[in-house]
Amino acid sequence: MIPKFIKMDNQNSNYTEQIVTQVKNAWAAQNKNVTAFFNKYDEQAYLKEIAPNKNRAIYLLGHLTAVNDNLLPLLGLGEKLYPELEETFLKSADKAVAEIPTVADLKQKWETVNTTLSNHFDKMSVNDWLDRHTAVSAEDFKVEPTRNKLNVLMGRAIHQSYHAGQLNLLDA
Repeated sequence: MIPKFIKMDNQNSNYTEQIVTQVKNAWAAQNKNVTAFFNKYDEQAYLKEIAPNKNRAIYLLGHLTAVNDNLLPLLGLGEKLYPELEETFLKSADKAVAEIPTVADLKQKWETVNTTLSNHFDKMSVNDWLDRHTAVSAEDFKVEPTRNKLNVLMGRAIHQSYHAGQLNLLDA
């Protein structure tokens, strides 16, 4: 729901739609950037740390996949596709879990999660994006209407950008 304090005439509606499109495009661009990175290396590169005593690329692939998978329930779009990734890639540090999925398996999950999200995003209206996400109560949302789905997506685009920067250290 668009907050009541915003008067939605045609001009404001057009601006709001443009902003929603820009945030969705930023998220998609970051996904494309991360995907391109993960497609340019052989499997051995994924086992290297991005810097001494830091995460390996395989861990970042799993982490980003798990974070994006969490968007499904957070945005009210359904259940996680791969809840098994949470313990290894969100609750544990790299190398804390002995067995992790293969690079090929994680790449497939990355692709499936992002395709699923993109399909949902294409169907969402501006009002859907400006509505609250599932981690905020209706009462809190009335007080802070910026705690909406669009804000979550913007945060996830920034998060992906941060990790893409880390991944670029493999090239250094």
